[in-house]
Amino acid sequence: MFGYRVPAPSQAMLISGGKQRTADGTTLPFRIVVGHGAFVLPVFRKASFLTLAMRESVVNEECVSQQGIALRVSAVIAFKVGSDQASIAAAAQRFLDNQPQMDELTGQIFSGHLRSIIGSMTVEAIIRERQTLAENVLEASKVEMASLGLIVDSLQIKSIDDKDSGYIDALSAPQRAAVNQAAQIAQAVADQAAAQARQESDRNQAEYARQTAIARAQYQAEIDRAQQEAGQAGPLAAAQAQQAVLAEQAKVAARNAELREAQLQAEVVKPAQAEAERVRIAAEAQAAATRLAAEAAATSNRIALDQAIINQLPELVRAAAQGLQGANVTVLNGAEGINETVASMAAQGSAILRTVLDGLNNRGDVADRASANGRPVAERVQLEG
Repeated sequence: MFGYRVPAPSQAMLISGGKQRTADGTTLPFRIVVGHGAFVLPVFRKASFLTLAMRESVVNEECVSQQGIALRVSAVIAFKVGSDQASIAAAAQRFLDNQPQMDELTGQIFSGHLRSIIGSMTVEAIIRERQTLAENVLEASKVEMASLGLIVDSLQIKSIDDKDSGYIDALSAPQRAAVNQAAQIAQAVADQAAAQARQESDRNQAEYARQTAIARAQYQAEIDRAQQEAGQAGPLAAAQAQQAVLAEQAKVAARNAELREAQLQAEVVKPAQAEAERVRIAAEAQAAATRLAAEAAATSNRIALDQAIINQLPELVRAAAQGLQGANVTVLNGAEGINETVASMAAQGSAILRTVLDGLNNRGDVADRASANGRPVAERVQLEG
């Protein structure tokens, strides 16, 4: 809106062309507006702005201590215009047209108080009690700064130097020596601790290397043993397989020997035994026939009966053969088996023949005894029967 003005948050707006009464009854030749806007009547009123922001002033002052030691002191003052109407009015009346002048005037005020206070202190007190020095300077300048409408927020002593006299260095020499000694001792202790730590680390590394070497050797031994076992596994398996083969071959050889023995029994021994049996049976049959013939010739009473029995021998053998005709007989050794069968049949016939001959002999004896007793042969046979 035309004629309406608003100050910045860090500004105070001064409207001249009218008057303003303060709370204490003082009349000001201008109106102070802070924190809000106001209508300024053109031509009849004029608006000006005074900064309320923080400002800074640097002091570099040559001072002399109580002992007459020349010192160079550097300090920084942080200040601003007070926020109350009295302070704003005082600062506006002095610095509105030249606000940077506040920095210069503040520096001059603090320089004077700084020289005065340092002159009442020794160098040792100044160095040890910088905060006390700053507080004394602030207290001494408070009244003057308030009359200017200014408020000091802080005073910092940046540095204190004795120029080229070496007094401060001399004061600090014992402390520096003690500090250096302590530093050297601390460094020696640190070096010793570092050496111990390095030695301990070396021992630990050596122990670890030893354990690692032992473990590596054990691993390598296990690997070598496994490789040897693996290398021997093939020949061992082959030897075991060869042994198994030999065992099986031995079994086969034993079986072959058994089969060969059975074959020899079937091919050689059995035929020989059958042939021997056949010869024996033939011999016995021949002996029997000879005996029958002799007995028939000697005993006329028995010729007819013996001849009849002899004539029945073929029939007996034939009957035995017919008995075997329907039997399930397996001949294992060929012609020799047949010979054995025939020999067996002959043996049976021989046995029958022997039984008959024994009967004939018994009957002959009965006949002889009956004839001796004067009985007919037929009667004697009946009696014996």
